[in-house]
Amino acid sequence: MVEMEMVSVIRNKKYLLKDINWSIKKREHWCLFGLNGSGKTTLLNVINGYVYPTKGKVTVLGNEFGKTSIPDLRKEIGIVSSSIKHEFHINHSVLSIVLSGKFASIGLYEAVEQKDVDFARSLMEMLNCLHLEDEEYGVLSQGEKQRVLIARALMSQPKILVLDEPCNGLDIIAREELLLFIEKVANQENGPTLIYVSHHVEEVLPCFTHSLLLEKGEVYTQGLTKEVFNEVTLSNFIGREVSVQLENERTWIALK
Repeated sequence: MVEMEMVSVIRNKKYLLKDINWSIKKREHWCLFGLNGSGKTTLLNVINGYVYPTKGKVTVLGNEFGKTSIPDLRKEIGIVSSSIKHEFHINHSVLSIVLSGKFASIGLYEAVEQKDVDFARSLMEMLNCLHLEDEEYGVLSQGEKQRVLIARALMSQPKILVLDEPCNGLDIIAREELLLFIEKVANQENGPTLIYVSHHVEEVLPCFTHSLLLEKGEVYTQGLTKEVFNEVTLSNFIGREVSVQLENERTWIALK
């Protein structure tokens, strides 16, 4: 799904990413974990083709960068991020926003068929927002907006779905509800490969089989989540001693 070999991004003689090696295989779901300023956004932008590496080789869905059409490739990648949440007009209906995902447009400007509407409604039903289809986007809660945007991202049936800190700004109830829906997406047969970006360990669901810890633009460690998220590794990574507790197959940490 994604293959990076010795990928570096250099700006103004400074490494934003350095010697990244990362391989994501089909049906693996990954968490990209790092503190603020670790380079997570830059790494995502490389995958989406918005940032071209200074050095190294990037292959996404079998397409090697430099030998493929990036705009066409982006149609295979769904993304939900805090930045896109603010792009939609407050008066747009929820249904039109979900349908716009088919065309990767901000707003719906092309004709849709009944099968598109039916598919959009099936996604909204899965994400428990079908009852909102006629509501204006501006009146939705933060949690409702995130569910709508995930439905929109799935509208094009992407092979990769990137969730960039989707729980930011949500209270604990809205967060846990959203995580339940994300787990449902992860468990879909023939669903997309998920890349979940966060700096909160407790958001990493059991469905995220693998994790990569990013520190100052470099891979600190990567591998199976259950092996990466342990007390020693997380204490060294964060730079503070932490205690680790497992509950419902999720990791919870606290500073000692």
